[in-house]
Amino acid sequence: MGNNNNIAIKLENVNKTFHIRENEHQTIRERAFSFFKKNTKREIKALQNINIEIKKGEFFGIIGRNGSGKSTLIHLMTGAYKPDKGGKVFINGKYIRLSLGMGFNQELTARQNIYINCSVLGIPIKIIDKKLKTIIQFSELQDYIDTKIKFFSKGMIARLSFAIAIHAQADIFLMDEYFGGVGDEGFRRKADRVFKKTFLTGRTIVHVSHSLETVSKYCDRVLLLNKGEILALGTPEEVIPIYKELFKPQKKDKP
Repeated sequence: MGNNNNIAIKLENVNKTFHIRENEHQTIRERAFSFFKKNTKREIKALQNINIEIKKGEFFGIIGRNGSGKSTLIHLMTGAYKPDKGGKVFINGKYIRLSLGMGFNQELTARQNIYINCSVLGIPIKIIDKKLKTIIQFSELQDYIDTKIKFFSKGMIARLSFAIAIHAQADIFLMDEYFGGVGDEGFRRKADRVFKKTFLTGRTIVHVSHSLETVSKYCDRVLLLNKGEILALGTPEEVIPIYKELFKPQKKDKP
């Protein structure tokens, strides 16, 4: 990172190429005959020439159409994927990846899942014991805390996820979606208030989202990916109109 301690995440000359083996053979007969055929590999360039710096304390949005490379970029930041040769990824601080229902065991109760998820997020058991009542009350799931979460609605899981996430200990949060904005109007207002006043303070947020309203509301800067390349990088006011243009139907040339 050099002497620039104001940078939370930095990607230099990052490319990511996947090699897909074609002509996958399913039957024994096909596999036998495959000895006489050449298996070809197809290259998929998921990301190309990515150079970005994300500052400490910044709320950084990532948007793009499906298949644009958003998830691949997050996987590179977490180290789940390695960049192609020559690319470098720097993370300056402790990071946590958050996603709706991520790490939940459907066969366990909400109470048991709180302990598991909090442990994964680096919260010691003693602290979980102290915060358990607060987490349950915030999620408004007091009557279902000992129910298996496979019986929960998407909204109930989102509320539980958010109640756990706001207690996580990390400098950098990699978020797939802002999952506080679900449930009834009362919960949305409460989640939004806590998110602004507590969760964001002193933290760096990298936020992948399809919600332009959330991106516009929270993000300091937005990265727009298209077909694995950076199409735009700037404020929400600058980038969102470019994103909307991608979804406009292409006019056919007149004969």
